[in-house]
Formats: sequence, structure tokens, C-alpha cells
Amino acid sequence: MPSSRLQQLHDAGQSLWLDFIDRAILTNGELARRIRDDALTGMTSNPTIFEKALAEGHAYDDQLASAAAGLSAWELFELVETDDVRTACDAFAGVYEATQGADGYVSIEVSPGVSHDARATIEEARRLWKTVGRPNLMVKVPGTVEGADAVRALIAEGVNVNITLLFSIDAHRRVIEAYLEGLERRVAAGQPVHGIASVASFFVSRVDTEIDKRLDALAAKASGAERDRLLGLRGRSAIANAKLAYELFRQSFAGARWDRLRAQGANLQRPLWASTSTKNPSYRDVMYVEQLVGPDTVNTMPPATLEAFRDHGEVARTVDADVEGARRTIAEVERAGISLREVTDKLLVDGLASFQKSFDSLLAGLEKKEKELGREVMTARG
Repeated sequence: MPSSRLQQLHDAGQSLWLDFIDRAILTNGELARRIRDDALTGMTSNPTIFEKALAEGHAYDDQLASAAAGLSAWELFELVETDDVRTACDAFAGVYEATQGADGYVSIEVSPGVSHDARATIEEARRLWKTVGRPNLMVKVPGTVEGADAVRALIAEGVNVNITLLFSIDAHRRVIEAYLEGLERRVAAGQPVHGIASVASFFVSRVDTEIDKRLDALAAKASGAERDRLLGLRGRSAIANAKLAYELFRQSFAGARWDRLRAQGANLQRPLWASTSTKNPSYRDVMYVEQLVGPDTVNTMPPATLEAFRDHGEVARTVDADVEGARRTIAEVERAGISLREVTDKLLVDGLASFQKSFDSLLAGLEKKEKELGREVMTARG
């Protein structure tokens, strides 16, 4: 039988991770089936995903009802979150072992409130790492300046890190450097680096969403060829930006500095394409997967995007095709009066705010659920 499109994607060098988690998929056999049949090799979670999981149904009621008294909503969330992530880590243990630690990771995110506090990020990451207690865990840290400082320290301590909410090439460069410096600290201290893993989660579709909105506004004031030129740039910036991120990845993990670390057994910090569902219904629903296929990459997809690719996705090495064209696209957008730096800065702020809103909402939902279960909830973290 011919291999599935998902298997072909995996064979092209791209790891397929599922951008979704809830207790049902962990217990009803669906995750095990996806690992077996869909070449699924990892999983990511975030506050928005957990907000939806906790808000729907009663899968968590028994655990919440039997939890120790006096816990805050935050502590209750960490209780169920770390249990789910630990279970998922165990489901991917076979992948982790078969790939000798190259794949099979599950991500858990620090709370959004520590995004601009390196010390608090490090403390929370340590706690989550210790609580889950699995070697194939990755702790997600936001791609802020302070987040990069935390990455450097955590890698030096031997904690696997997924840096999230990366939109700009400069931010990507910063976390690559933090990873390399963290590894170098370990080598200098005589500590092993072969078991440490990291991915840099570069967000894709949101870049088009924001730039397209600005292009539409400019086009509305233009006419003729200028209007057509502006509209012709829509849906091109996100892929171009990601291709330049991949180019940076290839350049950074080459040469004498990387060769020294690789000789010690260091792993690549692979780019992970996030936000790969298509937001504009007029665009092909798998465009952010198809146009970023290539070796040493990860694509984390929500279930709908994964199913769409299974049905009609096309596999070809595209991530490093026409990089000069990608550069020209970004230059054209800049010439149109749209600052990519301004866009990516805004997207980071918006992304952090969105996760904070989801985090606050899930805590409020937990407080409500506990009251429905006849239990009192502490108003602050203990």
C-alpha cells in the first residue's frame, strides 16, 4: 500500500506534532492510534487549549472533586495539566526511545504572567519539569528578551525548552544564541549535552493575518496597478518570513562553533512551525504546511489541519526553495510602507495577551466548577 500523506511528510524530514490535548484523547485510544497510524511524534499544549478542554464536559470532575482541600485555582490547573502532560509523555515514550531522544516530546507552558520576568520563568519551569518528571517533556517559554535569558539558564540546567511565540528573525536569532550558550555552559562545567532538546516555535499564519489587514487598508486608498500590486502581496509574507527563519537556522547550526557542540552529542534546536492553520478561508487550508516542508523541522497542527493534510496535502521539499524570492517579498511589503518589525512586535504582544486572557478564563472556570462540586477554592496561589 502507498504510504499516507502524513507518513510522506514525516519521511521528508518533518516531525508531525499535534497542537491539542484533552483527557479524552489520552484515554480513549485516539492518541495511541494517531501515533501508530499518522506518524505523530509529539504534542503541544498552551493555555487556550487547556481552557477549552476544561470548559467542555466533565472529564476532569472526579480529579477536581478528590483534590486536596485548600488549593488555589492555579494549583488545581497545574494538577490536571501536569497529569495530562505526563500521560501524554508516557504515550510518546516509545517514539522518544526509538529515536534516541530526537523526537517524542510533549510541551507544557509556563504561565503568561511571567513572560517578562526571567527569574520567575526559570522557577516555574523548574517546578513543571520536576512535577511532570519525564525526560521527553519540553517546557514552553515565551520568546521575549527575558524568555531568552531563561532559556539560557534552563538549557544549562538540563531542562528541555520549547521557545514559543516567535514571530521575528531577530527573536529567533536571540533564542538560538541562548540555546547555544546554554549548551556551552554545560560543556564548560563538564556536564553532558546529548540528552537535551529544544525547538524554536516560529508562528506563521498570524503574520499573514496582520499584514494582509494592512495591505487591504492600503489597497483601499490606491487604484489601478498600485492597488493590484498591494493585493498581490496578500498571503505571501508569513511563508517568506518562515523561510528566512529556516535559513537562519541552517546558518546558525553550521561551522566550528556548532561542530564542537555536535561532537559532544548536542541536538539541533529545530524550528517548529506553529500557527499553521489557515485563518483566511480563501487560502488553501494546508498552505502553511505544504510550503514549509523540509528536513530538521517540526510542524504542530491542530486536528482539523492534520485531517486536511491527510486528505489532500502535497509533499515536496519547499522550506528552502526560492529563498531569494522570500527576501524580495519581505522587501516589497516594507516598500509598501508596512514595517515587519512593527508587525512582529505587535503579534508578540497580542499573543501574550491572548494566552493571558485564556489563562484567566480557565482559572475562573475552575473556580466555578469547584463551587459546583461543593468545594471551596483559595483565591490566590499557595
